[in-house]
Amino acid sequence: MNSLRTIRKSFRSSRRGFTLFEMLLVLSIIALLMGFVIYKLSGVTDEANFQKAKGDILTLREGLTSYQMGAGMLPTTEQGLKALWSKPTVEPIPDHWRKQMDEEVKDPWGHPYQYLNPGKHNPSGYDIYSLGPTGQPDAPDAIGNWSETKTN
Repeated sequence: MNSLRTIRKSFRSSRRGFTLFEMLLVLSIIALLMGFVIYKLSGVTDEANFQKAKGDILTLREGLTSYQMGAGMLPTTEQGLKALWSKPTVEPIPDHWRKQMDEEVKDPWGHPYQYLNPGKHNPSGYDIYSLGPTGQPDAPDAIGNWSETKTN
């Protein structure tokens, strides 16, 4: 008879499950942890986009240096960065043009990089810049070849 009670007792205890409250509590804790992780990672993504833009600007500078060495001049503002992947069709057309890039590079926010020659920030040179996340000209979050020495 004792063994029958033990079996019934263990059968009853094995049928117990989690209560609705316990399940909601666990799900709430998991949701809070996921929210915290997503919040922390959002800053990492923003910083990665700024770093990618800075790297792209360095690549474009190298392309312009190669362009200048081959063509003997830099592209005008009107010719723009397009002169790196497509031979200019407006004057001055270089005699010795060579393709420097396969296609247009866009910034991490999907905007084309901007080019001014002579530059607004580098009057004796040129400016290459991204409009930044806002995509607005002259925005304070613009990233350009003049801001390489600045610390964020």
